[in-house]
Amino acid sequence: MTETLAETTSEAKEPLPEFPMPRAAGCPFEPPPAVRALHTERPITRVRPWDGSAPWLVTRYADQRALLADPRVSAENTLPGYPHANAGFRDNIEQRRSFVTMDDPEHARIRRMVTAPFAIKRIEAMRPDMQKITDDLIDTMLAGPTSVDLVHAFALPLPSLVICRLLGVPFEDHDFFQRNSSLLLTRHCSAEEAAGANEALVDYLDGLVAVKLADPADDMLSELAARVTAGELTRREAATTGVLLLLAGHETTANMIALGTIALLEHPDQLAVLRETDDPKVIAKAVEELLRYLSIVQNGLRRVALADIEIGGETIRAGDGILLLTNTANWDGEIFPEPERLDIGRDARRHMAFGFGVHQCLGQPLARVELQVVYGTLFRRIPTLRLATGVDQLPFKEDSLAYGVYELPVTWAS
Repeated sequence: MTETLAETTSEAKEPLPEFPMPRAAGCPFEPPPAVRALHTERPITRVRPWDGSAPWLVTRYADQRALLADPRVSAENTLPGYPHANAGFRDNIEQRRSFVTMDDPEHARIRRMVTAPFAIKRIEAMRPDMQKITDDLIDTMLAGPTSVDLVHAFALPLPSLVICRLLGVPFEDHDFFQRNSSLLLTRHCSAEEAAGANEALVDYLDGLVAVKLADPADDMLSELAARVTAGELTRREAATTGVLLLLAGHETTANMIALGTIALLEHPDQLAVLRETDDPKVIAKAVEELLRYLSIVQNGLRRVALADIEIGGETIRAGDGILLLTNTANWDGEIFPEPERLDIGRDARRHMAFGFGVHQCLGQPLARVELQVVYGTLFRRIPTLRLATGVDQLPFKEDSLAYGVYELPVTWAS
């Protein structure tokens, strides 16, 4: 749809740009050209998403940080004007509701209950276990044929194993939860499909919470079950929180592992530095730059204005939806000079890959350590690793809310 909205856009009678916008052929890592053009010409502008609404698209780093820190900007997805990603998200609000789409004090109340397991010291204590999982998966790869689909042999099982152990979810059920989580993250998921997938996952986690209520263990689901016993959470809240942690704990990191591998293989000079070092500071810096360069969440953090907000020469009215594109913030040349250049020596710690403000990603310490282990191990253990097909032949997840690849054929010298 390109009907005009003279009453809702500062450019009277000008068609609103469609959103999301297509990526340029042969440029799988760059934000879409139309988005980059808006970043330069109209960094705060209205766009037309799937439902015909007209939320504001915000592309600049400074504007995004200001809005994400502004108490007049809400993450509450039940409010009118909230820019839902698809019909499934919009029509199943109550079934999918979790603390990430709540405002304080409810957001803070539930978030505090799941913060401790993601504390940096606790995650660092898991590093040897992550290293063993990584080495075991690589051992299995090296024991077989000299070519694999890296997504299914390595990138997906690694974070799945880690989050399953952290939560207390049986890994043998990974096919079930990966199938349903992938469906939920598909941009074109129907309301019926989303409802079915979400119900299946919530029922599954609810059953696990029931098990933990009767027989607690040393895991996060047992901690959530204890909150249920104490009357701090309902079983439904515990189950939906478990679903959120399970999905976020494996999908995004799996996509990041695969995309980062492609990016490094396409930049052999940067890969050589990473492959030849055992300096944890160099590896950690490389991870931050890859997070900046790739930005798994490609279609924006979603918010709604609670009051009129003047920013960047525009007035965002109360009730207006807001889309904050972290990938363009991470490619903002005022913050990251030559943003299109992958430079693992760059100080990229200010990137927006995990968001900003009170809703920034809870699991970022876990993701960082997993990626440090992976990128510090994979290319050292398999120094001749290379793509088994051209980048233009890879099935990128253009239809998903979490960007990545469905398959990644790789090979190496025997």
